[in-house]
Amino acid sequence: MKFAQVLVAAAMAISTPAMADSKAVLIDEISGYLEFIDYGGAVIFAEQIPRAEYSKMMVIDARDAGQFSRAHIPGAVNIEWRKVLEQRSKIPKDKMVLIYCNTGSLSAQAGLALRLAGYDNVKILQGGFEEWKAKGGLDANARAAGAQSKH
Repeated sequence: MKFAQVLVAAAMAISTPAMADSKAVLIDEISGYLEFIDYGGAVIFAEQIPRAEYSKMMVIDARDAGQFSRAHIPGAVNIEWRKVLEQRSKIPKDKMVLIYCNTGSLSAQAGLALRLAGYDNVKILQGGFEEWKAKGGLDANARAAGAQSKH
């Protein structure tokens, strides 16, 4: 079930009058976010990130600890996707935050949750760790620029 569906289902499960107001607020917040977010505004491709930029941002690996221990983007911290709101005090609002998982689907859910919580500095790595590796990892930007100059 997708993140938005889970939120709506949870909101619909609320049955007390006081909670019904919370449900309406939740639905309004999600609707407003979805209506006004720039298309692709929270997504970034590996080739858009110059190598030097990685050290200037917080990189969150949203996969489980086992996957993180096997391989991850250098400098990344491991905060499993479903724990990002619980651990949001560790996430800065004053610099770019890049979040990724294996393919981008779970990190997209975590990124949406953070953006709804007021983190407009969060970018989701399109294609996740697998695409990042396939495009050249830390050198994806340089590799893409080299391919452009050959045309």
